[in-house]
Amino acid sequence: MAKSRAQRRSTALRQTASPVSAPAGASSDLALLPLGALMLAASMGAMAQSGTPEATMSTVTVQEAAEVQGKDTLLLKKTTVGKGNQDIKDIPQSVTVFTEKLMNDRNQDDFREVLRTTAGVTFQSGETGEEDVRMRGFSLGLAGDIYVDGMKDAPLIERDTFNNDRIEVLKGSASMLFGKGSTGGIVNQVNKYPLLIDQHEVSYTFGTGQFHRATGDFNFKTGENAAFRLNAMVQEYDNYGAKQDKRGIAPTFAWGIGTRDEFSIGLYYLESKGRPLYNHPWRVVDGKINTPLDARNYYGLASDHNDTSSQYVTLGHIHRFNDNGELTTRLRYGKYERDLLASTIGFQNGNITLGQINGNTVLTRGSKGRMGESEVLQVQSDYNNTFNWGGRKHALLAGVDYYDDDAKRNQNYANTTPRPNTTVGSPNDGAWVADGRAPVQWNTFTSRNLGLYLQDTVSINDTLKLVGGLRYDNFKASYKNATGALSNSRSDSLVSPRVGLLFQPTELTSYYVSYGTSYNTSGDTYQFGNPGTTTARTANTDPEKSRNFEIGSKFELFERRALLGVAAFYSQKYNERNTDPDTAAQQELLSGKRHATGMEFNLAGRLTPQWELFANHTWIPSAKIDHSNVVVPANGGGAQAQGDRPGLTPKHSGSVWTTYAVTSKIRVGAGVTYRGK
Repeated sequence: MAKSRAQRRSTALRQTASPVSAPAGASSDLALLPLGALMLAASMGAMAQSGTPEATMSTVTVQEAAEVQGKDTLLLKKTTVGKGNQDIKDIPQSVTVFTEKLMNDRNQDDFREVLRTTAGVTFQSGETGEEDVRMRGFSLGLAGDIYVDGMKDAPLIERDTFNNDRIEVLKGSASMLFGKGSTGGIVNQVNKYPLLIDQHEVSYTFGTGQFHRATGDFNFKTGENAAFRLNAMVQEYDNYGAKQDKRGIAPTFAWGIGTRDEFSIGLYYLESKGRPLYNHPWRVVDGKINTPLDARNYYGLASDHNDTSSQYVTLGHIHRFNDNGELTTRLRYGKYERDLLASTIGFQNGNITLGQINGNTVLTRGSKGRMGESEVLQVQSDYNNTFNWGGRKHALLAGVDYYDDDAKRNQNYANTTPRPNTTVGSPNDGAWVADGRAPVQWNTFTSRNLGLYLQDTVSINDTLKLVGGLRYDNFKASYKNATGALSNSRSDSLVSPRVGLLFQPTELTSYYVSYGTSYNTSGDTYQFGNPGTTTARTANTDPEKSRNFEIGSKFELFERRALLGVAAFYSQKYNERNTDPDTAAQQELLSGKRHATGMEFNLAGRLTPQWELFANHTWIPSAKIDHSNVVVPANGGGAQAQGDRPGLTPKHSGSVWTTYAVTSKIRVGAGVTYRGK
């Protein structure tokens, strides 16, 4: 497909208005309003900001009006990935944060590009933009482990970073916090939020492959404690025939910022219309896959397309109690759509050798289609507080979340209209075929999940903290295929514990050990099949379970301008249902048990006043399918069997990015991303 943005970009122009400082004034206290009255409160927000209260209420400590923004630094010491605004050093797991500044410096406008620079992350290829992401060798995207502001994002959709303040990556089991999935970790996209300043930024980028991108970030202070923020994006490229046009807009209005009751309403819309380069033909030479054709050549049809849209509305409310407790509630409704129709390219002569390939070699065009729609309703409420009880300091997290997902899928919606052949010497020949697909027949999948969770971080003494948490989930799902021949449902109730111990001898150092569990339901693939049949990939079976042990340390260095993290981990999964990547997603890998053992290294921050550095590396020396029922065919077949190293689990992976300020207005930067076998 097209080259990465960093490769194709030739220059960028950016104009930023200097922020206008504003005092962090506190508005009068408001009575606690139910979330259902949010829209009514919006119309009265400006009046309430300046009105005089009739009754005096207890004093409430307000937050800072302007928090540290992701666009200002490579290092953020606090994160919301633990369902609260925590110090990273207080989380007993490995955490990596990609700030807006880092993403802008590296020209990462696509979600996939950010994750490709994350150590330990790999991608399942061949699905034209679907983020089937693997972390530490375990599925991330298909398992539903991608989030927006702590709430589940739909799987297998197009994403963009235009509205991201930062992207947070939590490694290891996280079911205690987020529920099903999360064996290798989770990824949380943090959206931009209104600030009590006036700040505007516009950027335009152009590059090779007819690449053009314009973004705008406009923040307006509309009242003493109210602000409006608008982010927008337009992008186009045509890379030798493979192309994509994207449009995005995300307005958010917040009022009562920093006061007892803070409300917000945000809208998000992202549309992507593309022409996918689905695959190139390949040959096996000496046991290795060889793709002999120029990677930039497009042999698909002009009528091929991959169109997606994501739209959601989020209502938010924060209530701050007199004892410094904070209750954060979000309600989100979203609709997600996708329509893929692509050409699968192959050699007409299935026995052709590399030496026989020339410009007249005939290529066939098959058809690959997929359609999907999802409607998702979510509500989440988290209570955070710190207090003294029993002679100990406690940091309490208690919460509830619920989601309702109604999904429709057609996994093999191919076009039966005859498709013309082409030749190696005629890429992007402009051939077009009408979409002759019959009216779509939907497989339907409905799921409901209720989660309750509680976590306490107890300060045993000045240097020792104990973390303990427990989550209960009740998951119900039903599936019916398009013909009605297959109909299944199931219900699962699961408990997920998490424990950790932190030793912090100084303010600058933290050592930890932790244990957590996770699980994956058989509904993660949005369908159920019958156990023991050829549809074992979608078998209606009990959830898979995993556990993760981790020991590590975090250090603040260079006068607290940088944060270093080092961790060793052991992750193990039981009775895993995982499609074997070596057999084009047709062979189900029922490994029974597998593990991955390794170490991680993260460093981010400013080493000198002029020099900034971001580096992360994952080393997995041991990864193995410990028990498997897979029998390798006589011809090899590409299947993985007991004793093999799992696919998409490289021994070494990581990235480095560094910048140096030559003057106050000129910075130079360079970086490298690498991934082993």
